[in-house]
Amino acid sequence: MATYTTTNPTTGATEREFPTLEESGVQEVLSRSDAAFPAWRSRTPQERAELLTRVADAYRARAEELGRLIATEMGKPLAEAIGEAKLAGKIYRWYAEHGPELLQPETLDPQGAQESLVTTEPVGPLVGVMPWNYPYYQVARFAAPNLMAGNTVILKHAEICAGSAEVMEEIFHGAGVPEDAYINVFADHDQVAAMIADPRVHGVSLTGSERAGAAVAETAGKNLKKSVLELGGSDAFIVLADADLQDVAGTAAGARLSNAGQACNSPKRMIVPTAALPDFVATLTAAFSEAVVGDPLDPGVDVGPLSSVKARDTVVDQVKRAVEQGAVLHVGGEPLEGDGAFMRPAVLTGITPEMDAYSEEIFGPVAMVYAADSEEDAVRLANDVSFGLSGSVWGSDLERAQEVADQLEVGMAYVNEHGTTLPGLPFGGVKRSGFGRELGRWGMGEFVNTRLRRTARS
Repeated sequence: MATYTTTNPTTGATEREFPTLEESGVQEVLSRSDAAFPAWRSRTPQERAELLTRVADAYRARAEELGRLIATEMGKPLAEAIGEAKLAGKIYRWYAEHGPELLQPETLDPQGAQESLVTTEPVGPLVGVMPWNYPYYQVARFAAPNLMAGNTVILKHAEICAGSAEVMEEIFHGAGVPEDAYINVFADHDQVAAMIADPRVHGVSLTGSERAGAAVAETAGKNLKKSVLELGGSDAFIVLADADLQDVAGTAAGARLSNAGQACNSPKRMIVPTAALPDFVATLTAAFSEAVVGDPLDPGVDVGPLSSVKARDTVVDQVKRAVEQGAVLHVGGEPLEGDGAFMRPAVLTGITPEMDAYSEEIFGPVAMVYAADSEEDAVRLANDVSFGLSGSVWGSDLERAQEVADQLEVGMAYVNEHGTTLPGLPFGGVKRSGFGRELGRWGMGEFVNTRLRRTARS
């Protein structure tokens, strides 16, 4: 049985424990969600949009409260945490504003008939399995388009995010979303698998690890259910020879240290021209050295704790192993003494394909910097991993930078920015980073029935 416990990663103190779903509760939850679906789907898109607008208003009004909650729950610095809450609100608002239009019937070329019409219809109850690193944002990516489409939602959040999971459910219900149209469950892995396998559930969306994604996809596949998976990443950050090296290195440092490096689309692998490597590494190392690590509620702190001591120790061990295998450690990599899940941000160079760090994802404040002899070599390095979430290219010649970006084997390629996420842009990856898309009109299209009605001429 999963244990839903809030342990403050800053202090190491357990603050609250939550009751988990009883074995009999699985059937009750499925029955509730299934029974709520006909009435929820029958509401007009505009009616559902009005409720999502209220949800968005609540996120805006309660942004600081919500931010403080996840700062103590998983360690995100307060300014970043408040920003995440506001971003989640923007996602709900985007679907409230654009959802009704996206659900309008589409008239096709009749192609010899009187009419060919396509409608977009909900499919039924869905299961969402969400991670701890962006507690509000990840849920919004899944819940907003699917509630807008008329599906009902069963949400299983990460075990360490039970507090924010409860608050999100309260916000939905307070805004007028029916209690059984959005149900938060504190379920274990076996219970989630049982829900996915049940014929009343019509799809599952997971954001998480490769291992979790493979397990969910296997269960969904066996039961002929659609799944959307957003998994790991080892994003490349390619610096071209004409880039402003100092400026770009500073940007890279800030992006990699955001959320203590605990983001699937964080720029984990920085690839720079060989001649520029010493200067880039020096600037990056200085930025990592000067970053203030500490209590996420302190406004002067740049990097909070990792989500747990276990997560911190995993990253520390990865850095240690890289050094043992021959990588060069320029700064950091060690745990901080005392309570909490803190570590010094680390910069590594000299990583070769024979080392574990070359191919694995390091989910923490660790930058790996590679030298490339040419743009072709940079692209080769960028694509020489099993992940394909996103990547970025930095340079002053935009046309050339775009040409390089077009060669990246990713779901999202950026030029002179990295990891940008906006409600109207598609989000998702290729290769072992998963499949399916969230956000924008693409997120609305994953769990719906695109239904054709064709009328012959009389």
